[in-house]
Amino acid sequence: MQNLPTDEIMEYKSQNVICQNCKASFTIEPDDFSFYKKIKVPPPTFCPECRMQRRMAWRNERTLHRNKCAKTGKSLVSCFSADSPFTVYERDIWWGDDWNPTDFGLKYDFSKPFFAQYRELLEKVPHPNLFIGKCVNTSYGNYIGEFRNSFLISASWDGENVAYASRCNFCKDSMDMYITSNCEFCYDDISSTKCYETFFSHNADSCTSSYFLYDCKNCINCFGCTSLRNKSNCMWNEQLTKDEYNKKLKVLDIGSFKNFQKAKEKFEKLKLSAIRKFANIVNSRNVSGDDISHADNSKFCFGVLEEIKDNKFLMNSFRTKDSYDAYGAGLVELLYEGMDSGLNASRQLFVLTVWECFNAEYSINCHGCNNIFGCNGLRNKSYCILNKQYSKEEFFKLRTQIIEHMREMPYIDKKGLVYKYGEYFPAELSPFGYNETVAQDYFPLFEKEILNNGYKWIKKEKPEYKATCVSKDLPDHIKNTTEDILNLIIECDSCRRPYKIIQNEYLFLKKFNLPIPRKCFKCRHQERFKKVNPPKLWHRSCMCYKQGHFHGKAKCEVEFETSYAPDRPEIIYCEKCYQQEVY
Repeated sequence: MQNLPTDEIMEYKSQNVICQNCKASFTIEPDDFSFYKKIKVPPPTFCPECRMQRRMAWRNERTLHRNKCAKTGKSLVSCFSADSPFTVYERDIWWGDDWNPTDFGLKYDFSKPFFAQYRELLEKVPHPNLFIGKCVNTSYGNYIGEFRNSFLISASWDGENVAYASRCNFCKDSMDMYITSNCEFCYDDISSTKCYETFFSHNADSCTSSYFLYDCKNCINCFGCTSLRNKSNCMWNEQLTKDEYNKKLKVLDIGSFKNFQKAKEKFEKLKLSAIRKFANIVNSRNVSGDDISHADNSKFCFGVLEEIKDNKFLMNSFRTKDSYDAYGAGLVELLYEGMDSGLNASRQLFVLTVWECFNAEYSINCHGCNNIFGCNGLRNKSYCILNKQYSKEEFFKLRTQIIEHMREMPYIDKKGLVYKYGEYFPAELSPFGYNETVAQDYFPLFEKEILNNGYKWIKKEKPEYKATCVSKDLPDHIKNTTEDILNLIIECDSCRRPYKIIQNEYLFLKKFNLPIPRKCFKCRHQERFKKVNPPKLWHRSCMCYKQGHFHGKAKCEVEFETSYAPDRPEIIYCEKCYQQEVY
């Protein structure tokens, strides 16, 4: 089934296929076959989850190392470890004009599998120390673009004065954010959008001057509330007058870390009793997944927004059409098996960090290119294979020969998995250790499992600095701190590794009377990450037994696909029951 020519695909109906990797059965639907025929690739031999894991093993978003620029010898921070075999240039030098990626071009060798040759190219061509595009005064960012005056950002697009954030798009003057968009002066929010001065909130939409909200919309001056709509001056879901609210807010005084912890614990308990809709889907039609906004005819999508149409298996993407299997995609159509790619682009297959390109296949970190195959680090080039320049006629002739060669001489990894044309890059060839990639977040493995799979394991580097204080010795209240705290190296409450408070962070916390964090950014991020449902769906039915809903006295029998696993403690409702309770 998997090796059939693409022009025969439409003869088939739904097919059950056994995944090469996990051996589980998965289904390829007629619409899937139509898409594969359109982009002229064979059907996949890995199931959707294993395809996702394989792609993610090529993306190191947040683990940074000390390295050196191969051109200048300057010390720099990089997502490539110092002992890796890859050549690293400082980002601005990499984008400069005093070197040419085609100088490293390789002539295709038909005695070796394609992927073995591509790994050789990957080691030869210089890489930027961090994957940053069009940013100003932004340090320690990775897989980001269009940021100004920001710090330690990953997997995000367009922001200003943002720090400690991931998957944070179109935000300003905010910190410690995860999966947020169009927010301003916000702190420690998750899966929230269009909020202003909103803190420690989850699934908040268009809320202002509020704290500890869950599933609230259009709320102003609320604290510790769940499932509210168009409310103001509410605390712990109780309606108060404006004066009552302000007095109680002053008493709570979460500038004190002890008071903050008490409020946080109470809020987490309150969240468990909140009725939850089976999926967070807004202004969308014929979709499945979670955290979906303004989408049409898109299935198994998670964290997508704005002009999403005719897609499947997308994560963290926006303005994407007619595409499958992507993470971090935007402004693109006909993308397949892509990571961090798009930006006014079309027909990108098996790519990583490929922007503003047309007809790009098996390429990494290429920009403004057309008709490239197996390339790395190219800018504004056309008709290149393994970074070697060809004429238009030579390119298409050799491309056809290489695809046939990939079928006849596939790459076989250490586990015996077969990689022909149509498969993403093998995870064992990734430049990164599995444990430092996004794959470890979503598909965690122990060191022994990682090594047994043929992947790379990266040991934690020793911290450059030793802690000068432990967090318990910090002043309890933000008002009792001075800028002297910027000179402290604090031991994290959780992982015991040292961290510092930066000036912008301190000024932000002081301005909004928020406590000094007792954990490092990595641990704070992991805490937020664990509060977001996995990119996976389970078939369940509505849990509503309440009389008076459309189902009368009996239990609601509506079924749906949800990212809440059956063994979770939350109360999950279908759309109709949820609306009757919450709206």
